[in-house]
Amino acid sequence: MHRGRAPSKGPSAPVHVYQQPPRLLVMHAVLPSWAGVCSNLCDALHNFFSITCSLRGPSRVSLLSVYVVQAQHECILPFVQVKGNFARLQTCVSELRVVQREGCFRAQRASLNLAVQDGLQQFQQYSRHVPSSMALPFSCLEVTVVTSQPGKEVAKQLEEGLKNTNLSRVRRLQVVEITDSVLESMDSAPPLEELAGDENCVLGTDIDLQTIDNDTISIEIFFKAWLHYAGTDQEHVHLLLPPRCSSGFLRATENPMCLKCDLQERLLSPGLLPGSTASPLGTEVPMEDLNTQHQTASQASSAPYRLRVIKALKFSGVCESLMYGLPFILRPTSCWQLDWDELETNQQHFHALCHSLLKREWLLLARGESPSPGSSQTVSSSTFYVIMPSPSLTLLVKAMATRELMLPNSFPPLLQDTPDDSLGAVESALDSLELEATYNPLRVCGHLYERLSSTLTRPRGQTHWESRSLRKVAPHTRGPPPYSVSKHPCKVSRVRATVAPLPITTAPSREPTMPETQRMSSAAFVLPSEEEEEEEEAYL
Repeated sequence: MHRGRAPSKGPSAPVHVYQQPPRLLVMHAVLPSWAGVCSNLCDALHNFFSITCSLRGPSRVSLLSVYVVQAQHECILPFVQVKGNFARLQTCVSELRVVQREGCFRAQRASLNLAVQDGLQQFQQYSRHVPSSMALPFSCLEVTVVTSQPGKEVAKQLEEGLKNTNLSRVRRLQVVEITDSVLESMDSAPPLEELAGDENCVLGTDIDLQTIDNDTISIEIFFKAWLHYAGTDQEHVHLLLPPRCSSGFLRATENPMCLKCDLQERLLSPGLLPGSTASPLGTEVPMEDLNTQHQTASQASSAPYRLRVIKALKFSGVCESLMYGLPFILRPTSCWQLDWDELETNQQHFHALCHSLLKREWLLLARGESPSPGSSQTVSSSTFYVIMPSPSLTLLVKAMATRELMLPNSFPPLLQDTPDDSLGAVESALDSLELEATYNPLRVCGHLYERLSSTLTRPRGQTHWESRSLRKVAPHTRGPPPYSVSKHPCKVSRVRATVAPLPITTAPSREPTMPETQRMSSAAFVLPSEEEEEEEEAYL
């Protein structure tokens, strides 16, 4: 199998925190096991699309295409921009729900390989038609095959079937096996990161194998990992520690110890979502956090953002009311441009720092620094952060208040003597509460997905991707768009692209009719001409 490393943007290219590769999702819907995973998989995709399409700011998932493989391979979603296409994505989920779940047929082993090849061809054709003003964030594709079959067998099938295929434009090929081992109870549920699943096996250097549980939460968390920045072309943050001291004195000639780290979000910012969730406790306070500063610094310079440690603090000496903004995670970098010895030394130093801070019960106070000191600004303000260790190989970072941000407050001391009647009433109320040793966010549901989905599916008229053939059949018909979410999934009109499947054949010059469109099994995206766009705008 011919694989090539994704082309690097080079050391001078700015890093965008949200930049993600285009993705090809292949559903290996083999009977009878498909029936056991279909519902959970579709629910997870529905939840994932509702929150991804609602996030403000840059698109977290740029392009997506979906294939289904049973007796044949079929493209149910040609490459589309995820943001702004919620109705079309929901149509894709509706089609997945009605994919055959019962019966028996002779599976074609070549269909899975053809789906990957067809998706790669579709991506190449899409890339050729995209204008320069809409350049793709990555030139390579990430392929994910979701299956309920034994993952190792599917991976070997792909490895054998694609050995003569040029996969130089495939950034990563991953097989995800959904197992039937459902969590026994939410009380024993593992942490969020463990549910996302680790890479259990790597066959050679080509195909990654991952296993996740067959429940909506686990599958949903797997897809949410796509919202993280996945680039490894450059480290994100440099954590600068004071130089080593000798006999109690700092060596002025030595440079500070630099730990190279990657930045990762811990939570999705509620401020990026529409509605009341953007205003915690009924307030709307815009706050510049580490993520925003890192993005600004990355756009202005190719150097990573710097955090210079200036003081050590005791755990007991920091009030959490002085912290603001969302927490972020620092972890040792996985930048591929560093050699193995430097990566290993950097990780060992990072591990030693976490261990030492836990042993001393210390926190670190750091000042954020612009990576380009020669700024045109005469005076630049500083943002300070508190860095907290954890039992895992990570550090938690939160912004800290400074004198300029403080508001006057008077906190009276807590009285030692409490009236017996008040104490008894409160104690009785507290005794009625269920006590949990730890907070598990997986057990708390805020019904956010339902609200976002209802907001995104409000009628807004016909959409620009509506089939032209349907318009010609009933141009004066009033009613909801044919691709809106329907209460009758079996009546949903299927979305098809307009290039014939493998092997490549010449597309007909005439416009396909509705029956021909339904018979097409897979295809690639073709951008409409300017005349067709003007015709659509005039019609709408």
